[in-house]
Amino acid sequence: MNSHTPPIAITTGEPAGIGPQISMLAALAWQASHPQSPLVLIGDLFHLREVAQRFQIQAELIPSTALASWDDMSAAEKTSTLVVWHCPLFAPVQLGELDVGNAPYVLNTLDIALLGLKNGTFSAMVTAPVHKGIINDAGIAFTGHTEYLAEFAGVDQVVMMLADGREDEQPLRVALATTHLPLSAVSAAITPAGLTRTIDILVHDLIHHFGIAQPRILVTGLNPHAGEGGHMGREEIDIINPMIAAAQARGLDVHGAYPADTLFQPHYLNQADAVLAMYHDQGLPVLKYVSFGHGINITLGLPFIRTSVDHGTALDRAKSGAVDAGSMQAAIRTAARMVQTQSNTKDAS
Repeated sequence: MNSHTPPIAITTGEPAGIGPQISMLAALAWQASHPQSPLVLIGDLFHLREVAQRFQIQAELIPSTALASWDDMSAAEKTSTLVVWHCPLFAPVQLGELDVGNAPYVLNTLDIALLGLKNGTFSAMVTAPVHKGIINDAGIAFTGHTEYLAEFAGVDQVVMMLADGREDEQPLRVALATTHLPLSAVSAAITPAGLTRTIDILVHDLIHHFGIAQPRILVTGLNPHAGEGGHMGREEIDIINPMIAAAQARGLDVHGAYPADTLFQPHYLNQADAVLAMYHDQGLPVLKYVSFGHGINITLGLPFIRTSVDHGTALDRAKSGAVDAGSMQAAIRTAARMVQTQSNTKDAS
């Protein structure tokens, strides 16, 4: 990224959680090594200043209107200054204590980022954790970031992919065929059309956002032992394996279906760019075990770039300041890398 690329927006998440802290800490870490690429935090400027003062986060927080003068700042000023797009709270905040009154505030921060992506103000968005329960308690139907962003973008399907955000040559990436569904609803949600669309989105974004010329994707089965030849379920025979064969016929490097209990080992993963798991708790426990503290969530299939942390609001830690900003730092690095890869891909075409 350079000074001519629009900044990345960071939505600071649930104000009573650790989102404000990790957003500021990660932004400072990024700007220390990328002073020409400022980030824009979206949240209540005064709340962020209070949190920074309480936990001795050494930063000057300035309103986004001052971003125009960024190039005139000294290097030292750039590494200790955070730009904030002020979005006012609806209710006072007590760290660690949820308040339904601030549910609209949380969604407003997302809307500001989304409108900025639409009009070119921002190049990508990175989201701090929100609390789904308190938003729903406020009478606002909210399944999660992924679904909210897809509705705004007007796309009928997106793909949730989590990844190890450390700068490894072969990071583990796990995409999901289904997301936030009860386990009892998963089988019915796995369809030939849905799986085909998921594979197409995954391949497209691995090429255009990650610079992988021909992604190799390994697909899990749904049932134990990938169905054991139909003795433990027929989804592999009737849906998953035919989809894989059709993808291969189109020239895609897709393989499976593999039993999920044996797929996650170096013998397979060292030769893969991503794993497609059938449901949330099939693929993510392994990913989070391997990468927790550095894991990130990436929404594929959107007309813009969005990354996020792989953890929740951690209300119990919000009061103490005992937070780890590693996942947020990884989410920022990955978003910046995706922006650069997307730019390079467009230039090459």
